[in-house]
Amino acid sequence: MKALFRRIRHAPHASHAPHASHAPHGPKADEGEPGAGRRASGSIPRALLSPRSAAGQVFLLQVGIVVLLVVAAVTALILQAHRDSNREARRQSVTAAEAFANAPGMEEALKSPDPTAVLQPRAEEVRKRGGVDFVTVTDTRGIRYTNPIPERIGKKFVGNIEPSLRGHVLVETLDTPSGRVVQAVVPVTGSDGSVIGVVSSGLKVRSVASMAANQLPIILGTGAVALVVSTTGTALVARRLRRQTHGLGPVEMARMYDHHDAVLHAVREGVLITGPDGRLVLANDEARRLLDLPADVEGRPIGSLGLDEGVERMLASDEPVTDEVRPAGDRLLAVNKRITAPHSGQPGSVATLRDTTELAAVSGRAEVARARLTLLYDAGVRIGTTLDVTRTAEELAEVAVPRFADVAAVDLLEAVQKGQEPIVEAWGRMRRTALCGGAETPALPPAGKLVTVAPGTAPDRALESGRAVAETVPHDVAGPPPGDPGPEPDRDRGLDRDQGPDRDPDRVRAMPEHGLRSLVTVPLRARGATLGMVHFWRAGDAPAFEEDDLSLAEELAARAAVAVDNARRFTREHAMAVTLQRSLLPRGVPEQSALEAAWRYLPAEAGVGGDWFDVIPLPGSRVALVVGDVVGHGLHAAATMGRLRTAVHNLSALDLPPDELLAYLDDLVIRIDADERTDDEPGEGAGVTGATCLYAVYDAVTGACTMARAGHPAAVVVRPDGTVDSPPVPVSPPLGLNGVPFETAELRLAEGSKLVLYTDGLIEDRNRDIDTGLALLHGALRGVADRTPEETCQTVLDTMLPEHPLDDIALLVAGTRLLDPSQVARWDVPSDPRAVAGVRRECARRLGEWGLEEAAFTLELILSELLTNAIRYGTEPIGVRLLHDTTLTCEVSDAGSTSPRVRRAASTDEGGRGLFLVAHYAQRWGTRYTPDGKVIWAELTPYPDAAGAAADLTADALLAQFDDDAP
Repeated sequence: MKALFRRIRHAPHASHAPHASHAPHGPKADEGEPGAGRRASGSIPRALLSPRSAAGQVFLLQVGIVVLLVVAAVTALILQAHRDSNREARRQSVTAAEAFANAPGMEEALKSPDPTAVLQPRAEEVRKRGGVDFVTVTDTRGIRYTNPIPERIGKKFVGNIEPSLRGHVLVETLDTPSGRVVQAVVPVTGSDGSVIGVVSSGLKVRSVASMAANQLPIILGTGAVALVVSTTGTALVARRLRRQTHGLGPVEMARMYDHHDAVLHAVREGVLITGPDGRLVLANDEARRLLDLPADVEGRPIGSLGLDEGVERMLASDEPVTDEVRPAGDRLLAVNKRITAPHSGQPGSVATLRDTTELAAVSGRAEVARARLTLLYDAGVRIGTTLDVTRTAEELAEVAVPRFADVAAVDLLEAVQKGQEPIVEAWGRMRRTALCGGAETPALPPAGKLVTVAPGTAPDRALESGRAVAETVPHDVAGPPPGDPGPEPDRDRGLDRDQGPDRDPDRVRAMPEHGLRSLVTVPLRARGATLGMVHFWRAGDAPAFEEDDLSLAEELAARAAVAVDNARRFTREHAMAVTLQRSLLPRGVPEQSALEAAWRYLPAEAGVGGDWFDVIPLPGSRVALVVGDVVGHGLHAAATMGRLRTAVHNLSALDLPPDELLAYLDDLVIRIDADERTDDEPGEGAGVTGATCLYAVYDAVTGACTMARAGHPAAVVVRPDGTVDSPPVPVSPPLGLNGVPFETAELRLAEGSKLVLYTDGLIEDRNRDIDTGLALLHGALRGVADRTPEETCQTVLDTMLPEHPLDDIALLVAGTRLLDPSQVARWDVPSDPRAVAGVRRECARRLGEWGLEEAAFTLELILSELLTNAIRYGTEPIGVRLLHDTTLTCEVSDAGSTSPRVRRAASTDEGGRGLFLVAHYAQRWGTRYTPDGKVIWAELTPYPDAAGAAADLTADALLAQFDDDAP
């Protein structure tokens, strides 16, 4: 049907009727005739379906009849199928029930001790062979003996058995959840003629309905074919009728001719129609005007019209012409010519003439406007591709040269280049930021020079007015003679001059000699502030700047000013973020002897992020190494990083194991997220502060390193023999996800090993995945076994650093050391207060070996308190360890889990002063829990002032004051 409609739509219509000039110029058609206002250009499919036409009525009637016939046939089939289904179901149900009820041995089976065992197999066999859905045998009370569903045997029969008990056959229809069922109930009679049981057989109606459904596609197919045939026949008849009359009546055809004649002579395009004999058949009024044709021109040969030779030869030829421009007198005519034979059936041609004399001038102006629009488009694309102030100024100069100016220079306030707010007081002093096209013009200050704006010059007037200012130097202006102060045009030129010792006014006066003769100066203004100005020069014989050029220059400057201001703001915010982050990162490696550490931190080009690292000394010649990364960039990430770093410092002071510390840190991140979601405005999505962290504790006494990581890349270890591997530290979810508990791993590091910790910005980039980055990192570390951590950092960055880092990079390299065994002393102490004195003597003797006799008094005081508390309140085994490192550390360990606390004793209390004295005389002290119990430690300076400690109390008096604090 679609193909048929397309053929009807493309059939000839009114536009192919004979030309209006051939119609007699008689009286107009009657306006009041029916159909006089009907348009002849209506599409055939619309007219074919219109009930106003005979073809449309026949078409719609035929389609309606066929549709009604198809609907009636389908309805009759459905009704007949319904009746047939019920009839067939009744017949099959009665036949199956009677056959089973009259089967031999039925009476014996019903009277047997177990009728179900005898009848159930027979009923199922009859059901399957008879094509029914069920065969049920019941006694006279309606209790089932058989059923296809064994669970229903022994239950009450659903149906009416009263007529069957009286010897009648009952057929009934039941609506069940599985559909309509027709069941027959037949009595079973004994040898004496009495009813001894009932047989029921049933069949679902839908089981026999498929036979009628098979005929439905045939009926529908037949109806569809009838519909297609009827529609096609009707369409062909309508098409034939419309082809004979072009679908128009007499009144419509007369009106069409009148309209064509009016349009033909009213258009501003000449029309010439020639016949097969080369004579002019028709010329409209515009063609007569363009070619100055006489009134009796129609019917004359082309060669007798007195046309220009080129136009006459073109009209007389048989070749088609497309948009060929020909001179005709003082006019330029665009000529198009086509052969009419394929359309009218007679050879001939039609030519159209269009006056393009004014169009040529308009095209020139349009080309200039198009070039300016293209320049503005390129400026929008090319200016501001980076958030760098200097590069943005260079892009403005590069866009303007050479399409708008021969030389372009951009001067910006120094505050703008540094990302600061522009101030009016700095207008007179700017720095040349970009210069393009000025290589051959030594009179212009180069990029990087300070320039000033002289009062009364074009730049000065531009800054005052906020608009573009143009100046033009006449071509006959030459440089001043030697010693001459310079003519007035030098002031009007308004060019910038150098600031500094090499300032030379004669360079500016000599600029016309270098060909720079036209200048436009435009201030760069954005958001109400002046950022600088841009200068455009034209040199040589290039046309001077006009009024339209000023608008274009202002548009270029406006677009560039926004980009410059965006870059300035980014520079300021980036500097603030970098300053904030660097203030939150460690300034150096803290004093400790367990590790030799070096680090590098590199912010991303797009802005600072949340990467951080730390080296935290711990008691007992241990040190904690931390590397973390907060999701995101900017001030928010840097501030969050500072909060997490502070939290790690505070938690490490509690001497927590790595897994417990990360658990506390995870809770902190969750609270930060909750606070931010609470503070968000309604309708705004709350950001998630995700973070990763790796926390490691290295013990310089044992060489053990305990690590735990939350979503962070694994550390890399460089062994003293040069081998490189990544320890198998279990990875846990990132912080803030409230995931599973964190896990730790412990490894032994030989002295001279290097532990390398880093963030993912080092190994991951847009051009490489994590696995590739890890392989490169391992390769870079294979040759650094004999290098210092500082050299190792530089080697890794030289190998791994991307050209344009998209993420922050934090790198921490730690070279391990081991405490000399002679600097460690250990004692096992029995749980007996009398053993305290012996341990004090041993400690004093060891301090004498270390040359720390001056610290003996303070150490004995602290050791007595800690050891007495451990014996009284702790659990065996009890031990004492002294470490002689940068500080003197005294550690007392036991297997208990209680921790002592400091309290202030009243003047009448007998105890409570021991830990107060420990806290007073120790540099710091605390408790560290271990898998075997706890360690209470105290640090002393190696050479304390013992005289000050004993100024008020003697050793015996202090020892007499000892009393243990309750845990």
